[in-house]
Amino acid sequence: MRIRRSPGAAADPLDEVQAGRVRAVLALGGVPQADLPDGLQQVRLRLLERRARGQEPPRDVGAWAAVVASNLAADWHRTHHRQERVSARLTLLSAPDAGVQGGPESGLLAMAVAEALDGLPEAQRQVLVLRYYADLSVPRIAEELGIPVGTVKSRLFAAAKLMRERLRLEEVV
Repeated sequence: MRIRRSPGAAADPLDEVQAGRVRAVLALGGVPQADLPDGLQQVRLRLLERRARGQEPPRDVGAWAAVVASNLAADWHRTHHRQERVSARLTLLSAPDAGVQGGPESGLLAMAVAEALDGLPEAQRQVLVLRYYADLSVPRIAEELGIPVGTVKSRLFAAAKLMRERLRLEEVV
């Protein structure tokens, strides 16, 4: 059965690159693989709701979508237990299409980094993912989150310090 669109029906508000970035931000935020499509749909829905309210489209849809995905991941992270997240990541790492290349050492490194990310305070994890994975600049993160640039910098510094300490304790780095 085909669904016909009217000529004025909106196309997908996110292109493939933006959708991939959203999925990655959600995954780095601790959302399991099975929930990534739902998270992606939530981001699309929020963009469409914005249009329906007559608001201007975001200046940079990709950056806006990454921030929304980061907030969704933070919401998800707050509502689920740590053990569930670790189990989901172990499942991802054992899957043949996990995208981890380089053998078991890379898988162990990815798992250690994921656990270290899980252990960060929410605000620090959010800026770290937005900066180093979503590749947003510090001023852009500040603008999107509505916080001062100095706050973004201090959260990044603290997050990087904690990540280094945790990865050294686990003898990963």
